[in-house]
Amino acid sequence: NMATVAVGKKEVTRDLDHCDIPYYVSEFVEREVGNDYNSLRKLDSLIDKLSENKKQLEEQVLTVSSEVPKRIQNALKNAEDSKKTISQLLEEETLLSDSINSHLLKAQPWMEDLDVLISQVEEIERHLAYLIWISQIEELSDSIQQYLITDNVPEAASTLAFMAELDIKLQDSSCSHLLAFVRSTVKFWHKILKDKLSSDFEEVLTQLRWPFVGPPQSQAFGLTAPASASDTYNNLEMLFCQLLKLQTSDELLTKPKQFPEKYSLPPSPPIILPIQIMLNPLQKRFKYHFTGNKQTNVLNKPEWYLTQVLLWIGNHAKFLDDKIQPILDKAGSSVNAGLEFSRALVMLILEKLASDIPCLLYDDALFCHLVDEVLLFERELYGVHGYLSSFPSCMHILSEESCFQRWLTVEKKFALQKMDSMLSSEAAWVSQYKDITDVDELKVPDCAETFMTLLLVITDRYKNLPTASRKLQFLGLQKELVDDFRIRLTQVMKEESRASLGFRYCAILNAVNYIATVLADWADNVFFLQLQQAELEVQAESNTVSKLQLGQLASMESSVFDEMITLLERLKHDMLTRQVDHVFREFKDAAKLYKKERWLSLPSQAEQAVMSLSSTACPMLLTLRDRLLQLEQQLCYSLFKIFWQMLAEKVDIYIYQEVIMANHFNEGGAAQLQFDMSRNLFPLFSHYCKRPENYFKHIKEACIILNLNIGSALLLKDVLQSASEKETTFKPNQPSATAALNELGVYKLSQKDVEILLNLRANWPNTGK
Repeated sequence: NMATVAVGKKEVTRDLDHCDIPYYVSEFVEREVGNDYNSLRKLDSLIDKLSENKKQLEEQVLTVSSEVPKRIQNALKNAEDSKKTISQLLEEETLLSDSINSHLLKAQPWMEDLDVLISQVEEIERHLAYLIWISQIEELSDSIQQYLITDNVPEAASTLAFMAELDIKLQDSSCSHLLAFVRSTVKFWHKILKDKLSSDFEEVLTQLRWPFVGPPQSQAFGLTAPASASDTYNNLEMLFCQLLKLQTSDELLTKPKQFPEKYSLPPSPPIILPIQIMLNPLQKRFKYHFTGNKQTNVLNKPEWYLTQVLLWIGNHAKFLDDKIQPILDKAGSSVNAGLEFSRALVMLILEKLASDIPCLLYDDALFCHLVDEVLLFERELYGVHGYLSSFPSCMHILSEESCFQRWLTVEKKFALQKMDSMLSSEAAWVSQYKDITDVDELKVPDCAETFMTLLLVITDRYKNLPTASRKLQFLGLQKELVDDFRIRLTQVMKEESRASLGFRYCAILNAVNYIATVLADWADNVFFLQLQQAELEVQAESNTVSKLQLGQLASMESSVFDEMITLLERLKHDMLTRQVDHVFREFKDAAKLYKKERWLSLPSQAEQAVMSLSSTACPMLLTLRDRLLQLEQQLCYSLFKIFWQMLAEKVDIYIYQEVIMANHFNEGGAAQLQFDMSRNLFPLFSHYCKRPENYFKHIKEACIILNLNIGSALLLKDVLQSASEKETTFKPNQPSATAALNELGVYKLSQKDVEILLNLRANWPNTGK
């Protein structure tokens, strides 16, 4: 830890671990004087400066040495004061702690005595509350007894309702004996009141000839004498309201019948008591006829009990709406009498289905018949009688796992059988509406229309299923069937591929187009949009698709049928391409002579009295005409439009490359080519569009170049040559060539193509160049 500084010829060593004054002095002299002896003149000023610094430092040291002891002294004094204060506080704390401990010791016996007294008081309070509850229940019980003695049944029913509410309030209590006492009291009076009111109510219903088992027109609601009928209806209203008051106690005492969890029935409140009593005779009839060994209880006739329930609902609807609903409204109840009545009868159906389905699950004919009848029943129940989808329904029973899987299997089996029969039918490829022009625009073969009707029927059958997951399984079945039908169409198409212009091949193409069109329309249907949303949620939870696909589904860019539509569109395109290629091959064969026409030696237009079609063009134009007429009749409008546009594109390029670019033309040859194209080829397509020449741009523009008069052609040639020569050095010239071509009506052909076409002209004057 040593460092050195050279001073003249000597070196002064510095000790880095200590404040080394000689080193600093040496360094200072070296810095200020160094080896320059002339610097010694500065010594006087340097000494003065150092003296001044020394004086200032001494003054600072004196100031600090006088102030620091005072501060330290104050700090020590404060510390002493704090120490004394802390000592005093500690002494006080000790005294207070001793005092508290002494007080607690003295008060301990009092606390123990007080705890005993408090416990006794609390126990007495509990006993008192217990006795008050018992007293209250006994008072209510006595009140009910007195009301019944005085035949004041309405007040007795109201008191029982209040007692039932007290029972509900006590449900969380641990006083089991009190709970049992209250429940037994409620049960006792409930039975008495229910029996009495039920008996009276049933008597009134009998007077009204309830239930109405005949048709509605044969029903005479009640009595013939208006006065007695009025009294009866008054009694009906009074008893109905009194029975309503027993609803709370009835729900406490009656355990509702629970279906197994596998059926996933939605929660629903118990049927109100007066409706239960009204339903008793119908329930007895139902169980008598449709359970046990009765002849009416057969597995192959589910329509018997389904129709019977629908008849009962229909027969009683008017009475319930006209007589019972006003009573409920007046009582402030939110219950709908008709729906409550229907819900109770539907529960009978659900019990029946739950017991019957296991017996016929593996008999395809019986099971399929049951499903059909249940679906018809549901349709009428919802459509005619306004049943709510939030209520338990037959679809919940059919959605049970084993039953639902069997339903899917049977549905697929019968659908495949139907597809076999529709494709093997003699009329499979014939349109039902072939003789009705307005209706037969799509030229749909019978098999395709029958298949889409089948899919529509399947949709109608499953659209009322209670859960989205079940609906998605049926949607999966529909997709399978579409794919299966597409494969069958592909197989038949391959068999017919040698006759790609034949009737059956065109019918297959129409079928593919029709199915893709209908599926695209269905994709915008609200029902399938809801299924798409459900599918999106399922896929998002399972992470089975990419974020891009999820985004497309969420933004409705895609649909549930996209995969099917893509495959069908691909098949449609392949079949159309095959047809276009077939016609194009025929066209090329017919155009061989036209390609060899002597375009260089044909007479000019002035030398001919009347321009006529080239004889070599007739075969190819006749081929085009015949095939266009044939396919216009066999293909639907949208397919034929694609067909002729694809064909026109191929013909345009072929004539341009094989006829025009492969020959030289004199003035007569160019005029003849333009006549053949504009007056004969283009008009063949004028039936399908207003300006057919726009689909033959290569030919049209080539004819323009070939038929330019000599002056315009020379001028154009000069413009193009100038543009080509200056292309690399002077860009602004390039647009002038394009502008010149556009002015002539040439937009499709490139500058080089136009230069080649100009060189194909044979009638250039000798300019000496």
